[in-house]
Amino acid sequence: MESEDNNIDDCVDEEIRTCLNLDDPTSFFLFAGAGSGKTGSLVKALKHISADSGERLRLYNQKVGVITYTNAACDEIKTRLKFDPLVEVSTIHSFVWSLIDGFHRDIREWLRISLASEIDTLNAEQVKGKAGNKTAKDREKKISKKQQRLANLDQVRIFTYNPNGENLGRDSLNHAEVIKIGADFLTNKPLMQRILVNKFPILLIDESQDTNKHLMEAMLSVQERQSHCFCLGLLGDTMQRIYSDGKTDLGINLPKSWKTPVKRMNHRCPIRVIRLINQIRSAVDKQTQRGRTDKPEGFVRLFVLPTDTTNKQAAESDVTQRMGGLTNDLSWFGDAKKVKTLILEHHMAARRMGFLEMFKPLYGVDKLKTGLLNGTLSGLRLFSEQVLPLIEAKQQGNEFAAAAIVRKFSPLLKSCNLEQLGDKQSEGLQKVREAVEALMTLWSNNAKPRFLDVLRCVNQSGLFEIPHGLYPIAARSFTEQQSAEKDIPTPLSEDQNIELDAWDQFMQTPFEQIKPYADYINGIADFGTHQGVKGLEFPRVMVVMDDEEAGGFLFSYEKLFGVKDKTKTDLKNEQDGNETGIDRTRRLFYVTCSRAEKSLAIVAYSANPQKVRDHVIREGWFDEHEVELFT
Repeated sequence: MESEDNNIDDCVDEEIRTCLNLDDPTSFFLFAGAGSGKTGSLVKALKHISADSGERLRLYNQKVGVITYTNAACDEIKTRLKFDPLVEVSTIHSFVWSLIDGFHRDIREWLRISLASEIDTLNAEQVKGKAGNKTAKDREKKISKKQQRLANLDQVRIFTYNPNGENLGRDSLNHAEVIKIGADFLTNKPLMQRILVNKFPILLIDESQDTNKHLMEAMLSVQERQSHCFCLGLLGDTMQRIYSDGKTDLGINLPKSWKTPVKRMNHRCPIRVIRLINQIRSAVDKQTQRGRTDKPEGFVRLFVLPTDTTNKQAAESDVTQRMGGLTNDLSWFGDAKKVKTLILEHHMAARRMGFLEMFKPLYGVDKLKTGLLNGTLSGLRLFSEQVLPLIEAKQQGNEFAAAAIVRKFSPLLKSCNLEQLGDKQSEGLQKVREAVEALMTLWSNNAKPRFLDVLRCVNQSGLFEIPHGLYPIAARSFTEQQSAEKDIPTPLSEDQNIELDAWDQFMQTPFEQIKPYADYINGIADFGTHQGVKGLEFPRVMVVMDDEEAGGFLFSYEKLFGVKDKTKTDLKNEQDGNETGIDRTRRLFYVTCSRAEKSLAIVAYSANPQKVRDHVIREGWFDEHEVELFT
């Protein structure tokens, strides 16, 4: 009987299957809370479609579309489906670009109207605003930039876009534009609606609560108009919405024809953690989860420390020691430590892991920020995916791995270059060996080279190709480089100068910081951000909450824990039914706590630790013995 209790959600998978009838499609919203096995249900549904309707889909050259939030999630679903060609899995940006790519005339006209509107808005703000201050000057630069882009529109024949790239060229669209264009075309162009439905009679959107609200409304509009031949399946949980541009009322007031199955089980968390997250969300909705009968009780502790704690990393180390003793689990500390630490802001991770110097200048430039955070910035990939693995292989004496890296990336070993050498190919191979040895000498006598030193060496030897954004730095003579380091301006456009200034600052930092950065971006570090671990799970989780260090204004744990009063803006938003900082913070708290498979430690830095303790006990989140004040 107990094992049957763990399978109470099996009926949900059956209900979803009944929706996926190509002759009588039924759209649905699946509520799937933390650890409910949402991905498993998605995969089961896709396998059912492929088995039941695969022949028909192939006959009409159709596919099932699946949109999910990250490339990693895409890869996981594809792997589970054994790369079924009938299922097209992509991120939201890739999916939308696949729809609008080719409609270049329409894109141009959309941009013409959009840019003109943005310029008018900025001009109106300029008239109202105070002349001569920084805001006015920045606004003037934006106006000039948009006017220039508008004037050059007719010279662009084909627009380009890379969902994982920087998109810096004048013919490039940025990430936000692609989403806006896609939403507009789907809403207002019947042809685009037909293209979507004819290609994907079934479209499933994972993490739908974080899908851009304008795009989601466009998808809902398409479903309403094409309900006889189109199934839109939404999977998610509004309590796990992380990003502010999601549709806040998703799942509410859906048409009566929609199905709304609910998964009740949490297969991930122990019983104690489930009680905690149920209590956290009780102020928001009535959704609750139940745990597996074969799961242990689990372990939860809240440690509250003063905001002015001098050495926070040492204090957090003390917490892991304490948790190890309380849980009798050696993996909480020492050499066997395996703990995932979740923090609010990337700077907190950079500071704790030792790559803050290289991180800060690039993070400060909007056009570089996205690539920095998802690891796709080409200037960084030179160092993280080519130079770093080569250096590590050589230092470990692994000549086979070193040779493989050089063969894969070095232009010196491209077949066309070797063919040009004819019977002098041995000289070419010697040049490669010399290039590698020249690079390795940068680490001689325990030296710690800067990124600039590495870039110069690689550029001089030709060992690796230099990314476009780093050309100006790599091409400088030593004298020119000294001028750049003294902030002597270069004759570039304003945007190029801003980016180049950031790269110049980055170049002065130690190359050794690339290793912890790469570990962090690839998800193999001990640290992760609250936003970056949604959908993931770890045996031991430590959540660090520090409003002062995070330095943001969108979230406030001090307000959530009753230390700070609500502001007038909070009260106004509450009155108007709008989201508040406390709402956002509560969701983040829910997401982080629900990552734990065995035990959970929460570290809260506060100006009033006692008030935090009293509040969380009064709210019923923690029992008295579960809250410890560290001084």
